[in-house]
Amino acid sequence: MTAALYLGVDGGGTKTRFALIDAQAGLLAEAQLGTTYHPQVGLDGVREILRAGIDTALAQVQARASDIRHAFFGLPAYGEDSRATALLQAIPGQVLGHARYACDNDMVCGWAGSLACADGINIIAGTGSMGYGRRADASARAGGWGEAFSDEGSAYWIAVQGLNAFSRMSDGRLPRGPLHAILREHFTLGEHDLDICAHVYGEGHGSRGELAQLSPLVSQAALAGDTVAASIFERAGQELAAIGEALRVTLGFQPGEPVPLSWSGGAFSAGDALMRPFAAALHAASPDFVLRAPLHAPHYGAALYARLLAR
Repeated sequence: MTAALYLGVDGGGTKTRFALIDAQAGLLAEAQLGTTYHPQVGLDGVREILRAGIDTALAQVQARASDIRHAFFGLPAYGEDSRATALLQAIPGQVLGHARYACDNDMVCGWAGSLACADGINIIAGTGSMGYGRRADASARAGGWGEAFSDEGSAYWIAVQGLNAFSRMSDGRLPRGPLHAILREHFTLGEHDLDICAHVYGEGHGSRGELAQLSPLVSQAALAGDTVAASIFERAGQELAAIGEALRVTLGFQPGEPVPLSWSGGAFSAGDALMRPFAAALHAASPDFVLRAPLHAPHYGAALYARLLAR
């Protein structure tokens, strides 16, 4: 292949997605592999995932890494540890064999995809949560300080809140709603609810990504009428809206100026359970927010951004 290719890589706490596009932004190839969250898989693990994903995508169009005119890598936890960031920055070059690429946090992929690289704010609620926005030459991020003390409103946060509610329901500290039975069935618990601890704390269990995948069960409970589960999504929506409002102010949007805002990440698959409180909290914070349904997936957005950077 002699035509220029543009590569986008959207890393995440659960999966990493790859997209190859041409000069007209036509999607040519895709691939999906595991997480590139380096605190979990290590820097060598990041390198191997990137190598395998790029090779898979290139094989679909019978191309080589040298055919990639520019690439953008959005990597989880990039920029959050100066030592690790310098090492992460070098890995794509080791895989591609050239320096025609840029790296940043995976939040940039969410913005680039959902708003097609236009001014505005993107709120990410995947395994973790954060927001990123641009206005003219200004850019800013908010949230995303990690699961130990942040990532409010993320799938991981929702799941942990759901597990906490389960423990309280089991003890009698909360009335037992549908969430209790749903989690018991999911983990095939027998006589003792405490057996759930083995699934969370046991060897080979309880990774950040694995726990985040429990969030749809909390959504299922909310839809079944569990008021505690519904309140978790109420709080999640408010927390995510607070990120959006912080970015609106930081980016200098003026009163009366429309603020395009979109979203990305698996937590939003909960639908109205999350979107309703999220939208309500945004509009309570400022009537200038204009909600925009995501235009593209983040990995495609990363490829669009690579094409933009190459100009």
